[in-house]
Amino acid sequence: MSSTSGGGGEPSRSASAILADTATGYHILRIDAYSRTKATPTGECLKSLPFTVGGHRWCVRYYPNGDRPEAKDYISIYIYLDESVTKEVKAQFMFRFIGDVAKQALTLGGVKSYDSYGGWGHSQFIKREDLEKSIHLRDDSFAIQCDVLVTNEFRTVKGTPRASVSVPPSDLHKHLGYLLQTENGADVVFDVAGQTFAAHRCVLAARSPVFGAELFGVMKESDTGSVVRIDDMEAQVFKALLYFFYTDLFPEMASEEGDLDEDVLSQHLLVAADRYNLERLKLLCENKLCEYIDVDTVATILALAEQHHCHGLKKVCFDFLSSPGNLKAVVASDGFKHLSRSCPSVMEELIGMLAN
Repeated sequence: MSSTSGGGGEPSRSASAILADTATGYHILRIDAYSRTKATPTGECLKSLPFTVGGHRWCVRYYPNGDRPEAKDYISIYIYLDESVTKEVKAQFMFRFIGDVAKQALTLGGVKSYDSYGGWGHSQFIKREDLEKSIHLRDDSFAIQCDVLVTNEFRTVKGTPRASVSVPPSDLHKHLGYLLQTENGADVVFDVAGQTFAAHRCVLAARSPVFGAELFGVMKESDTGSVVRIDDMEAQVFKALLYFFYTDLFPEMASEEGDLDEDVLSQHLLVAADRYNLERLKLLCENKLCEYIDVDTVATILALAEQHHCHGLKKVCFDFLSSPGNLKAVVASDGFKHLSRSCPSVMEELIGMLAN
């Protein structure tokens, strides 16, 4: 029998729902010169730079010879809070290798109520012998991605979640990408280092104010079939630039003989993004170059960051150089000598940072 309010009216009805506020993120830890890290004793680790997810600062610890004697033949990998906390933190983690063959990546994960007294991870993540035979180790280097989902708090709201219609993600980038691929309706041709590329003036003008001024300003009166020459840029870089114009994505192109490596392409693409006032592409390139910062590349990347006003990338370079071991190795390199000549202001900042 339904209960009623008052003396016989309609039954009272109410509902509530408990919702979880969550935040997600990931950190990629790249291990270069893997064979040299094997000299690290069992129980000792190498740490990633700190990163933030869900309002908490974390770091990844990599144990080349295991975190304990029984794991000495394995690589151990853990995530730790890099801060003090006053209450329990609930989070979910997944570690996996990343690389060209992502479908074959090893995935491991789980849920843990996390507090400041312990980490979360895998003592026997992978046997060193198996890693050294796997596709994940290339040129004495591999990378591990740590995905993090943090549940910050639960909250109660009135009512029940309503049924909804499932809306698929936007696929506009696919349609525009197909337009670029087929060249249907293209009304401008570019000559870049001897290669030609057909495109659509309205798309380029909408994406870049620089192209807008050129294509509908200086070149407005030119013939529709005219060829626009782009100087000081490689064809592969311009092709990648067009891909971003039409899809808003960082290009993932199949590698062919003679193509630029991804880190070099990212450097050239960053310069092009600055040239055509594409702030999102600049940030995508900065983020990609963060993965390639090491002793051999940091001076070049830092100079690039300074010249093109990439404050986030510059900060990551400085964080890398804040390690005495890294700084000592970089100072002895030819890249550092070039940095001191080409960017004296950066050298002043670096000296000031070390003094502090």
